[in-house]
Amino acid sequence: SAPGSAGIAASSEPLFDGFKTILGTGIGSSLFAIMAVAGLVASFHAIIYAYGRQVFSLSRAGYFPSFLSLTHKKYKTPHVALIGGAILGYAVALVIHFMGASSPVGAVLLNMAVFGAVISYCLQMLCYIILKVKHPGIERPYKSPLGIPGAAVALVIAAVTLVSLFMIDPIYQKVVIGALVWYLLGIAYFAFVGRKQLILSPEEQFAVTEEKSRAAASLK
Repeated sequence: SAPGSAGIAASSEPLFDGFKTILGTGIGSSLFAIMAVAGLVASFHAIIYAYGRQVFSLSRAGYFPSFLSLTHKKYKTPHVALIGGAILGYAVALVIHFMGASSPVGAVLLNMAVFGAVISYCLQMLCYIILKVKHPGIERPYKSPLGIPGAAVALVIAAVTLVSLFMIDPIYQKVVIGALVWYLLGIAYFAFVGRKQLILSPEEQFAVTEEKSRAAASLK
């Protein structure tokens, strides 16, 4: 039924158009749209909280410059991380806008977020498999019922998704490549600067100790 998949794909408000298709143009679709907007607002605030906390934590651990972990004297919030993340986000949005993207800036940013997410999924699954193989006896509060086979399947799905991101519209290809460059810069920063000033968490300290013990045992 109308507007069809092509119409939804070109719509600036696809969810609302879907509601109107199913429920008509009366109060029902409007109420669902209001509920969707409430969820969108909550999601937006959650993203702000999440990136602020993430930048703050990584800064305290030494992965990012230390000034990003400064907190407000009165409110004790990571205001530098919040402001810095917001400035960076707006800068990226402006770059995309001035690139003359045919797609909405939000859609392009979402594609960049998916790129980062699938890389994260790949690394998580890979780390899970490595830990299960090298350290099978570690005490774990939660054990995956699917184990290594489940992680391997998830890794393949995430990898296929990652590759597919480079096989879509040219503007999306550009921003994905831009995100890739950003990741490579981050890796270079960690390799030459960040890794020399790390403050290890108990889990990371355990991993380092275990690795040293294994190396010492292999020399005996």
